[in-house]
Amino acid sequence: MKKFIDIIIAVIFLLFAIVQINDGDAIKWMPPYLLITYVAFNSYRGRHFLLGSVAILIFYLVWMSTYIPHMQSWVSDGMPSITESMKAESPYIELSREFFGLLLCALAALYYLIKAKRLR
Repeated sequence: MKKFIDIIIAVIFLLFAIVQINDGDAIKWMPPYLLITYVAFNSYRGRHFLLGSVAILIFYLVWMSTYIPHMQSWVSDGMPSITESMKAESPYIELSREFFGLLLCALAALYYLIKAKRLR
C-alpha cells in the first residue's frame, strides 16, 4: 500500500509540473513539483533520504514564508475565490495559488521526512 501511495504522489506532482509548461514562470514552478516527484519515485524504489527530506522541507517552508504578506491580503479581502478563473484578476490571487502549491510540496516533503525517519 505504501508503494502505491508513492506512485500516486509521484504521478500527481508530475502532473502539477506538466501543467506548468504553459505558464509564464514555468522555469520557477516545474522544479519544486519535479523534486517531490523525484523523492516519491525514489521512495517507491526503497531509497529514503532523511537529511535530504529535512533540507527539502526547510526549503519549501522558507519559500512559503515569503508569501505570508500576500496571504494576509487575501484573507483581509474576505478570501475571495482563487479558483473561479484561470486568469488572476488580482495579484494576490496568483500569489495565493503559489502559496498553496508550496504548501502541497511542503506536506509531501513532511510525509517523506516522517517515512524516512520511521524506516531508520
